Amino acid sequence: MIPSQKEWAEALIARQGKDLCQRFSSAAVAICGLGGLGSNIAVALARAGIGKLLLIDHDRVDITNLHRQQYKADQIGLFKTDALAAILAEIAPYTEVKTVREKLTEKNFAEHLKEAAVVCEAFDDAEAKAMLVNGILEQLPECFLVAASGMAGMDTPNTIRTRKITKRFYLCGDEVSEVSDAMGLVAPRVMLCAAHQAQIVLRILAGEYEV
Repeated sequence: MIPSQKEWAEALIARQGKDLCQRFSSAAVAICGLGGLGSNIAVALARAGIGKLLLIDHDRVDITNLHRQQYKADQIGLFKTDALAAILAEIAPYTEVKTVREKLTEKNFAEHLKEAAVVCEAFDDAEAKAMLVNGILEQLPECFLVAASGMAGMDTPNTIRTRKITKRFYLCGDEVSEVSDAMGLVAPRVMLCAAHQAQIVLRILAGEYEV
């Protein structure tokens, strides 16, 4: 049986405290790209009680995604926005989820992201990453940006870190490894980088900024 919204809120408050829960539940966070990073970020933030998640991707779930992304085998072929929204509805039924099944471009990103307090960059394409990072820094200066760089291969997990680039820009990953230079992406290291991104989002919303 699904708990009531009151029961859900009380359970989160018991674990996280009233102040943090209020900060989280009133926040809107955008996740751009719903692959290994984005799908894991979304699950972590939903579990923490983020009030609204904006999920942006134009791709479909493929069998090759299942070894590191949150999707299930019976969701192959579905749009990632729809598949992830269904997963989040089971995990955190009172989190508002808005989906955008569209490719972000220089012309449309600002309109789609204008309501987000924090944007998570979770693309696997270098050009898309650069477009989003540069665009947000230039056109949405009041928004916090949490991006990722480097999580491939079987290197130690201890090189994954979070670094503050500017007052509102954070970068997670080892900043070195590339998919083309290593064996590719493996679930634990990708999930670790996603966890860094999710955690810094929560810290930003809590007013706990890196130095």
